[in-house]
Amino acid sequence: MGCRDVHAATVLSFLCGIASVAGLFAGTLLPNWRKLRLITFNRNEKNLTIYTGLWVKCARYDGSSDCLMYDRTWYLSVDQLDLRVLQFALPLSILIAMGALLLCLIGMCNTAFRSSVPNIKLAKCLVNSAGCHLVAGLLFFLAGTVSLSPSIWAIFYNTHLNKKFEPVFTFDYAVFVTIASSGGLFMTALLLFIWYCACKSLPSPFWQPLYSHVPGVHTYSQPYSSRSRLSAIEIDIPVVSHST
Repeated sequence: MGCRDVHAATVLSFLCGIASVAGLFAGTLLPNWRKLRLITFNRNEKNLTIYTGLWVKCARYDGSSDCLMYDRTWYLSVDQLDLRVLQFALPLSILIAMGALLLCLIGMCNTAFRSSVPNIKLAKCLVNSAGCHLVAGLLFFLAGTVSLSPSIWAIFYNTHLNKKFEPVFTFDYAVFVTIASSGGLFMTALLLFIWYCACKSLPSPFWQPLYSHVPGVHTYSQPYSSRSRLSAIEIDIPVVSHST
């Protein structure tokens, strides 16, 4: 694995993270978290389906693509606990994942544009390239946990609603979009962890997340030329002359 270059694992994890964050955005905005289907036995009327999202609510007749009722202020009066939790959990997960993407990008830029000899003046920096990827992986894992837990809870909460009222509640495809995006965040974290574990065994402290000690100048000193090792003329020796 080319640990001293931008590796395919880091690029793939960055792209996977972007796709996962986009999926979380979609899952947050989609009005398809829960369906309430009202069936009528009157032949002159159509069945009505109410689509409930985190922020809006839409009611449609069967066979119609237009909303009979579109409630834009639904987010203010959400009376279902799982949706209320998701209103806070999904935006928080997106913010954490975006911070992880930023760290991942910084780590790749530091790897791509670094000097062949580490700068001793920057040796006291707490986080270097590998540290950025390690912290980004932890943040991706945290973001996936924050978004996955309430999404799975929303599935089981439908059972609670059906027992409490009538079996008319079902979860919609926004749940699957969010769960798949959370899985993408876990996959991103796994790729970064695998890359880091394969590279941390290198002897150079340049690939450790934290510097355990400040490297000395001799660690990165350039080797002498062959002439300087064989000839003593290049060595400055002070000469003291005595005048008579």
